Amino acid sequence: MAGLAQQANSLNNDLRLLSAAEGLELLAERFPRSVCFSTSFSLEDQVITHLISEQKLDISIFTLDTGRLFPETYKVWNDTLHQSGIPIKAWYPDNDELQDYVSGNGPDAFYRSVELRKQCCHIRKVTPLKKALKNYKIWVTGVRASQSVNRENFEIIEWDPVHEVIKYNPILHWTSGEVEKYVRENKVPYNPLHDQGFLSIGCAPCTRAVLDGEDARAGRWWWEADNKKECGLHIGQHNSKTSPS
Repeated sequence: MAGLAQQANSLNNDLRLLSAAEGLELLAERFPRSVCFSTSFSLEDQVITHLISEQKLDISIFTLDTGRLFPETYKVWNDTLHQSGIPIKAWYPDNDELQDYVSGNGPDAFYRSVELRKQCCHIRKVTPLKKALKNYKIWVTGVRASQSVNRENFEIIEWDPVHEVIKYNPILHWTSGEVEKYVRENKVPYNPLHDQGFLSIGCAPCTRAVLDGEDARAGRWWWEADNKKECGLHIGQHNSKTSPS
């Protein structure tokens, strides 16, 4: 994978001055059938899905269905399929792993400790993500730098040593206002929970509305004190930037 990691450096130069739409087009052409996009149907992800759909790009789209999503999330999933016409592959937790976790700890064990919460996230998200990324070279995400302290250090193009893929964050430096404007002007379907203060939407038991003055991800696992809370999907790679180390 060293060769692929080194390509991240050259791609950084190629993509530095391109728009999100142009960057997606370049990667789709340069890496045919090797680019995938993971969507959680957030406002940011809806922007990227629309860009892929409008340009008819050779980029596969998938989502992680944890089994505990909001009904509103499933609704926007359906609406997105109807508007875009693009198939969105669903990946699910391993049934045996999930069964053992719930049977041994209870359905809401994640409230009891950080360890149990991270174990739940690992089963429902991290393991399915590893399977979803297999055989792809480029992983497109909708993360933005202003969403949390942890994401301020992300790069537009990164080598992800955990998943051994090049990670592309095309709207990393977009503001929330720019995202909302794009969704509004292009009539992109979005989750109505955003209008109720839910700025970052994950599993229903682990998400609340954000209060005034809080960052976008403060409503996730709000009972935990750590201000760098993540589920494990975007941990580790930002420290490596574009290097293969």
